[in-house]
Amino acid sequence: MNRRQAREKAVQALFQITVGQTDAEEAIHNVQEMDKGSQLNPLFELLVHQTIHHMPDIDEQIKKHLINWQFDRIANIDKTILRLGTCELLYLDDIPTSVSLNEAVELAKLFGDEKTRKFVNGILSQIAVDLKKN
Repeated sequence: MNRRQAREKAVQALFQITVGQTDAEEAIHNVQEMDKGSQLNPLFELLVHQTIHHMPDIDEQIKKHLINWQFDRIANIDKTILRLGTCELLYLDDIPTSVSLNEAVELAKLFGDEKTRKFVNGILSQIAVDLKKN
C-alpha cells in the first residue's frame, strides 16, 4: 500500500467514524478487512489516530476558514477529507504542504465531485497560508 492508498483507506475509516459513530479501532479493522492481503502503510493508522485525537482543533481550523457556510452543512465526505488534510497540515511536519494539498484534492476527485475538489482546495489552501504566517 502506497501513501495515496493509505490516505484513501484513512478517509474510509474516518468516514465510518463520522457517519456511523464507529469506534476508531473498529473502523480501522473494518478497512483492513476490506483490503486483506495488502501490506498496510503505517501512515493509514497514523492519519486516523491523529485526526481523531486532534479533531476539536482541526474542526476549529476548518470553521475559521468557512465563508458564508455552516460547518454542520458540509457534506460528510467533504468534512472527512478536510479533516484529514488539515491534520496533515497541522500535525505531520514531515509531509510537505504542497503534497498534503495535492493529495486532499485527489481524494476529493475520488470520493466527491468537482465542487468538492474546489471546496477542499480552497479551505485547505487558506489554512496553509495562515500556517505560513505563524
